[in-house]
Amino acid sequence: MKNKILFWSITVALAGFLFGFDTVVISGADKKLQALWDSSNMFHGTVVMAMALWGTVIGAIFGGIPTNRIGRKNTLIWIGILYTISAIGSSFASDPYTFAFFRFIGGLGVGASTIAAPAYVSEIAPAKDRGKLVALYQFNIVLGILIAFLSNYLLRNIGENAWRWMIGVEAIPAIIYTLMVITVPKSPRWLLLKGRDVEAKKILQITNPDASIDSIMEEIQEHQNNIRVKGRETIFMKKYHFPLMLAFLIAFFNQFSGINAFLYYAPRIFEEAGLGESTALLSSIGIGITNLIFTLLGVALIDKLGRRQLMYIGSIGYIISLSLVAIAFFLGWKGMFIPVFLFIFIAAHAIGQGAVIWVFISEIFPNNLRASGQSFGSSTHWILAAIIPSLVPFLFEKIGAGVVFAVFAFMMVLQLLFVIFLMPETKGITLEELEKKLIK
Repeated sequence: MKNKILFWSITVALAGFLFGFDTVVISGADKKLQALWDSSNMFHGTVVMAMALWGTVIGAIFGGIPTNRIGRKNTLIWIGILYTISAIGSSFASDPYTFAFFRFIGGLGVGASTIAAPAYVSEIAPAKDRGKLVALYQFNIVLGILIAFLSNYLLRNIGENAWRWMIGVEAIPAIIYTLMVITVPKSPRWLLLKGRDVEAKKILQITNPDASIDSIMEEIQEHQNNIRVKGRETIFMKKYHFPLMLAFLIAFFNQFSGINAFLYYAPRIFEEAGLGESTALLSSIGIGITNLIFTLLGVALIDKLGRRQLMYIGSIGYIISLSLVAIAFFLGWKGMFIPVFLFIFIAAHAIGQGAVIWVFISEIFPNNLRASGQSFGSSTHWILAAIIPSLVPFLFEKIGAGVVFAVFAFMMVLQLLFVIFLMPETKGITLEELEKKLIK
């Protein structure tokens, strides 16, 4: 039974692999596309590079609607289709507007996946294993990032159209994921929301083999009955202000660490630090490997140390590494100093925010509002993820990389204060018990 839950969780988490691959694969084509279409820094940053992120914003804002109406599973299938269309279409694009359009479609898949995938896994996972099973989504994100960096490096010298192969190869894992996710069952909590009790019970018997299914059903149904008595609710009601604030702040600080700006422009940042183009791409692979190793560590520890403890570790690592990167740019250090500091930065992100964010947001809202709450948290994350990276080429040119990284370091001091004074621990508690704890 545990193997089935693990297999379903891994299958759904492959949406995260495509998320990571799609987000980072563009970094290998960054400068080539700017030269090909002779784009200004502002046009290149806001249209060519960031259009996928604006698609992600739309997917995150509206992804809760299909996740609730047609279900977590069916939404995940459509996400795979969107990724496939995007990869094929953008690889054949002949102008920046067509390219941006197909990248936007892929972004819709990324945004919706940050809602549907964590929601699905959190609803099938036993409480004691929920952290690491939902964190498989983040593990797959960083695996996708690593494979994208590696793929870009291997394809860099196959001709002037290498960028088309870099982007188009994503269609292969997208098709495989779509076929695999068809085989997973529907979320039992979603089925109960829709009154399909018999189907839900069968799946709960698989996901909770050692528990009393009747008592689990009774607890969930009691919760559903309370919802029906209260009438139609939204996440913006006063009693949900605390989880809403938590979702906003963890997403806000995630992006003000500079993580997406760094991942999008890693080769460019390494070149700014004095590395050659080929060395910069190779260093990007090292970033991917570091990200993967420390994400594995985060996944292993998230149900042992808890979400808050990992955020403490990550916040301190952020502050140290980002401060060192800023100082290095200010003092003009060249060579391997900045890459080493950025490796520390990516390790801090992977074990902290990277491992925690999607788990935490999927836990803090009640069953009936989980998709809407995740949509809010994901939207906050992706709006900032669209704005901040799109400004990086412009800001590097106007105020310099040192100032940009100094701002990121200061924001991580504020994140540490958030963890100390506001962030609750959610490990080992059922979703229904968490609702009682967080909503007064």
